[in-house]
This record gives sequence, C-alpha cells and structure tokens, in this order.
Amino acid sequence: MNIEQIREEIIKHKVKFIHLQFSDLLGILKAVTIPVNQFGETIKFGKWFDGSSIEGFARISESDMFLKPDLETFAVIPWTKGNHYPEARVICDVFMPNGEPFTGDPRYILKKQIARAKKLGFDYYVAPELEFFLMKRDENGVIQPLPHDQAGYFDQTIDGATTVRHAMGTALAGFGMEVEALHHEVANGQHEINFKYSDALRAADNTITFKYALKMVAQKMGLHATFMAKPFFGVNGSGMHTNQSLFQNGENAFYSAEKKYHLSDFALQFIAGQLAHIKAMNAIINPTVNSYKRLVVGYEAPVYISWGQTNRSALMRIPRVNPEKPQTTRCELRCPDPTCNPYLAYAVMLAAGLDGIENKLVAPEPIEESTYEMTPEEIVNRGIDTVSRDLYSALLNMNQDKMIKDVMGADMAKRYYEIKMQEWDEFRLTVTEWEREKYLGVY
Repeated sequence: MNIEQIREEIIKHKVKFIHLQFSDLLGILKAVTIPVNQFGETIKFGKWFDGSSIEGFARISESDMFLKPDLETFAVIPWTKGNHYPEARVICDVFMPNGEPFTGDPRYILKKQIARAKKLGFDYYVAPELEFFLMKRDENGVIQPLPHDQAGYFDQTIDGATTVRHAMGTALAGFGMEVEALHHEVANGQHEINFKYSDALRAADNTITFKYALKMVAQKMGLHATFMAKPFFGVNGSGMHTNQSLFQNGENAFYSAEKKYHLSDFALQFIAGQLAHIKAMNAIINPTVNSYKRLVVGYEAPVYISWGQTNRSALMRIPRVNPEKPQTTRCELRCPDPTCNPYLAYAVMLAAGLDGIENKLVAPEPIEESTYEMTPEEIVNRGIDTVSRDLYSALLNMNQDKMIKDVMGADMAKRYYEIKMQEWDEFRLTVTEWEREKYLGVY
C-alpha cells in the first residue's frame, strides 16, 4: 500500500492506534504502539525503542534502536473494526542509531539471503502449512489440557470448530492473506489452514501474522490456539510442512520436462543442500525441547533423512509434478514446526539450498518405500541417517555448521546458541512428574 491508500484506510475505519510490529530472535512478535497522529513522523524518521529489552537483541551499552515501517504490510486489524478504538498494524525493520540495519533483526537476516539468491538469478517462493490445536478455557480463562473437539482428519464437525476456522479465515483475509484451504487435522482439536504461496519475505510476514491472528481470534471465542509442536502424548504433533520453489526469469527453475520426476539439476542440488545441512538446521526449524517429541516414528512426522515423491515418510517430499502446470513444481520439507522463527527458518532453508546449487551437491537416490516399515538393519544397510534426536544434538550440529553461522552472523548465532542451550539445561535439570511416578515409590 502507498501512503495515500493507507491514509484512506485510516480515515475509513477511524483508526486510533497503530502497532509497529517486529520479531525478536526467537520469533516472538513484539510491538511498539503509537497514536495514529504519530504515524506520519514515524514513516519519515522511524520510532525509537530500547533494544536491550528484546530477546537476542542489543546489549545495554547499545540499547537505542529504531523501527522503520514496511508500508506494504499495513493493515487495519480486522477484529477491531467498528470498535471504539480501531487499530492497525505495520511490520517494521530494525535499525541502529547510525541508520544501518540491525544485523540481528531476523527480517534483515532473511532479506540478506533473498538478495544472495537474486544475485544468482533466483527468486525464492514459500508456502507453509501450519497446524495448531484449539484448547478450551475454563470460566476463569485458564487453559485446559483438553482439545476443543473430538473430530478427525477432514471431519465436518458440528461442535463449533468449523465456525472458529471460518472466523480465523476471515481474519486472515482481512490482513490481505489469500486462504486456500481450512480443515480439521488428524488429532482431536487439531486444525490446519493453508494460505497461498508468496515470495519468502512476504511468506515470513504472513506466517508471523497467521500465528498472531489465530491466537487473538481464538481468545475472543473463549479458546486458546497453540502452535506447540507436541502438546499431547500419544497423538500427532503439529508441523509446518514448507513447500519451496526457485524461479528464474519468471520460470520455475525446479522443473525439467525431460528428467525423472520432472526435477531439474537445480532442484536436485537444492534438495541435496538441505539434506546435507538438516541436522544443523533442526536447531532453527525445530527450536524447542518439545519439538523433538514430535520427530519420532509412528506419528507421521519425518525422522529419516531421505526424499521421494509418493513416500510421505520422507523428510523431503516432491508433490507430483503436472507437466501442464510446471510453475507448481516444488519440494516440501516436512520437519519444520510452527514454533520456529519463520524469518530465520526460511533464511537457513534458502541458504542450505543455495549451498547445494553453488557446490553442485548430489542428492542421494530417492526412497519411495516407507522408512517407517523398514527394520533398523535395513535403515543402517541403506545408509539412511536421522534428523537430530533432541535440541542438544541439534545445537551441537548448528555450532559446527559454518553455513548457519554465515547466515545468522557470528554474534547472533552465538546468542541463539546460548539462549537455546540454557533452555536445554533448564529442561535437563527439571524433575518431571513422570520421574516421580516412575521412581519415587520404587527407590
């Protein structure tokens, strides 16, 4: 949107306040709120804030930073229209006092990789599929550890779940996102809403907006939406399968009319790069202790480092290519989960793929039979490795991966490693209820 269009929206909806949104290092949405009469000055000069208070940002000695709005992301917040105090939001980039971009801003980290891809002649497009659970709240607003419904995959529920999804879809449309599908997922209370693919920066903006909007809509309907990777033992977790493609001169660079699977050399090299770096990437795309309770055999989550077309147990799946629609050719990385910071996730995914292209890495042979049904001996004999088994091993792999450090920058990679290693230590030292039930009476 240009300034004139924004002014018309502000007047039309009588906007009173504007949230200047940005992401911290871990992908948690932050905001500085200003009265609407301050927005013109903010567009010109930015809005100062204390960066030392933001997770992963500056030290106390370099706390002053300012936000600069990306006007293309301006939107009137749908659920505030018609209220006494209508609000809008705009996503911002973070800058240092000297006017230089803050190198630790996750949005800037992604922008750098997008620029790198463009230098190589590529545009990177992404379409994530986010799963989530709807939880009930009691009369005091406390989240209850019970799913909102008892439905299953693609079920047409009659207990309000469909109504909630429709409200969420409407809210997303209000942010300018084109929703393509809404449906119930496998587990009770689990849902998925898919939105149209876009360039990686807009996809990351949409991903962070998606989580913000769904949580707010759920709260207003007396529910809680959680993107936790594995909220319940014994049922499927929530993933963020991510469809990816590269375009070159307006054409899909992954498509080949002659080659097997209709995949070009670029596509195979891109796949090889992501598979080569996946154990280090896990620290970014599966960033919590809980993430690895989803990445286990038996619940449709990919564990084995492999790729294929018909094989849904593969880490990287190639949706069937339609020669009549070559532009839809893509690869789907299936291990990310929605707790990740989308800016960092798409940045490392793109960088790993480009590493494969630049170094002409060779993809392993595809595996079309289910790895879940293979014996451990078959897995070993075929040389099939697994993703990182927990956050600790993922962090160790990340710390040894030069590509990840180059993407994030040495300082931010070190800070991310420290934050997440502290999270691991807290988990490691916590005595759980399971341990008390298992050992207290026996020993």
